[in-house]
Amino acid sequence: MMKAISFSSALILTASMLSASANPAEDAQSTPAGHSAESRDDGQKAPKVEGVELFNGKNLDGWSHLLVDKSLSKDDVWSVKDGILVCKGMPLGYLHTNASYKNFVLNLEWRWAPGTEPTNSGVLLRIAAEPATFLPKCVEAQLQHQNAGDLYGFFGANITGDEKRFKVIESEKIGTFKSVKKITGAEKPAGEWNHYRIKVVGDTVTLHINGELVNEASGIDVIAGPIGLQSEGSEIHFRNIRLEALK
Repeated sequence: MMKAISFSSALILTASMLSASANPAEDAQSTPAGHSAESRDDGQKAPKVEGVELFNGKNLDGWSHLLVDKSLSKDDVWSVKDGILVCKGMPLGYLHTNASYKNFVLNLEWRWAPGTEPTNSGVLLRIAAEPATFLPKCVEAQLQHQNAGDLYGFFGANITGDEKRFKVIESEKIGTFKSVKKITGAEKPAGEWNHYRIKVVGDTVTLHINGELVNEASGIDVIAGPIGLQSEGSEIHFRNIRLEALK
């Protein structure tokens, strides 16, 4: 038969348990569920708020659109099938978040529709104004086939980088814009899923494709703006679009 624990022993045990659970050293080493921390260049942990699923896999709640053909609706170009965001690629335009973001890490996956000819698209960052054409003032992380990882600054959006990869381009279609060419290519063959990790902090943007650093640029405008996905060519698919806002 077990002996009863004395009242004084129970008090000591309870106090010990409360002391252990309130240990600030242990709390500093742990990350709450639903949160994460990212290493900075100084080796410390950068605080991060809880991640947000920008695309819920069911519908396009939280997103708006712009198309050059005003007679068409969002549903004429973008749809959701089996948890995948499908963009037909035509006509020209883009889907964009209703919310604005300034400092963040954006993760997403994309692929060109299997069996189709891959063409052009892009992820638009810090959208700053209504578009003059099918593009707004923004920084673009390129998705064009075999050029994914290039960075552009359109309609006055600032961007600069390594002088060997930086260029000012004149275009009849959209005027003058700035480009920072990718360091290396890391795309998978057309039809396969790719992973984009886009980090935007202050005036710097860093791109990883399939785990490999492909570009880094600076001098971008430090503002909050929506995030967009382009319709610009052929059918492209997106999934697992998740954003972690950084302080």
